Amino acid sequence: MKRMNSNGILGLLAGGFGLLVGLMADGITLAGDSNADWNQFRGPNRDNLCQETGFADRWPEGGPELLQTITGIGEGYASVALVGELMYTMGNVDGAEHILALNRTTGEIVWKTRSGDEYHEGQGNGPRGTPTVVDGMVYALGGTGDLSCLNASTGDVVWHLNILKEFGGGNITWGISESVLIDNNHVICSPGGSDATVVSLNAKTGKVVWKSKIPEQPQASYASPVIATIGKVKQYVIFTSKGICGVRAKDGEPLWGQNASSNGTANCATPLVVDNYVFSSSDYGTGAELVELKPEGSAVKATQVYFTKDMKNHHGGMVFLDGYVYGSNGDMLSCVKLKTGEPAWRERGMKGSVVYVDKKIVFRNEQGPVVLLAADSGEYKELGRFEQPERSNRPAWSHPVIADGKLYLRDQDKLLVYNLK
Repeated sequence: MKRMNSNGILGLLAGGFGLLVGLMADGITLAGDSNADWNQFRGPNRDNLCQETGFADRWPEGGPELLQTITGIGEGYASVALVGELMYTMGNVDGAEHILALNRTTGEIVWKTRSGDEYHEGQGNGPRGTPTVVDGMVYALGGTGDLSCLNASTGDVVWHLNILKEFGGGNITWGISESVLIDNNHVICSPGGSDATVVSLNAKTGKVVWKSKIPEQPQASYASPVIATIGKVKQYVIFTSKGICGVRAKDGEPLWGQNASSNGTANCATPLVVDNYVFSSSDYGTGAELVELKPEGSAVKATQVYFTKDMKNHHGGMVFLDGYVYGSNGDMLSCVKLKTGEPAWRERGMKGSVVYVDKKIVFRNEQGPVVLLAADSGEYKELGRFEQPERSNRPAWSHPVIADGKLYLRDQDKLLVYNLK
């Protein structure tokens, strides 16, 4: 592991660990556990469900009010995390990969910390993962495997390492895309090394807590981990390059694995955990499976409930609401019943990402249009749409975020903020 200092190869500034949530730095207050916050990829519970209410039931012609257009955040597909008065993202800026904090009110950059070399790829340059903000720290994983822990107020580096070099993993076709999970003072991520498919690191120091070797030795994929507790067994659910699996949280012991929803190209969609079920999906002609998990002492038994071709989610993610799963099925927006996989409805020409708020779903088409629809399993009911202005020439792959009554859309160097109330 490399300990970076002011003379280090990345030119990072070393910082102490002492500042926690609620401390102040340069007039910035870090708050936590607020409905106004969205502290990580897919939200506080990694389910893409915003708990706020009081939103407009329909959008006016031309869409909601555009409040801000922020520039200077660089190339990349990272979304944003929002905690207190700051919002966090990543991008290729000034010839390197950087983690950035911006003032939520003004959009001004508060700090910018170099985290690694630029990632370049034909489908678009820049980092793919979204920062995770917990206990006054920012954890961010870049496109070439550079993992940084920074002080969330100042941007000072607490620790840094490259997960591919440290654990013998290799980069994947379109770059490391995982948004790391922080749980109980542990950092959970997937290097895809020969003896370290998944690792747990001490969140304060970056030191290894455990390494988990998954059978078949899969590489990393493009999805992000989630938590599931089955009986008394807490585990992390990981979608690797070869399939979905669960590893025990306390020691990384592999518990179960299923491969039906995996394809040989790219598994991108974060799994959904609903009670003792896990729903996972991928595209490239594959589909989705529902797995039932049952505790057996300190172990867990996984049984496939069904496999379906009616939900082939590429990279836009899914949401679960009142017994139904909503998400893109190839180039269609689809709604399927969780327990059976039976399709409820489909709407063609809608491949993209989804986020839920206040009995509605905001859908971001990868080609640019943003749509508001009712979260209704009975029918597709559109409640408004608009075309994002000043679109880049790249697909709109950064997931939308809703926090504090606002919609945040990252499009490469731009961040657009809309008023949804």
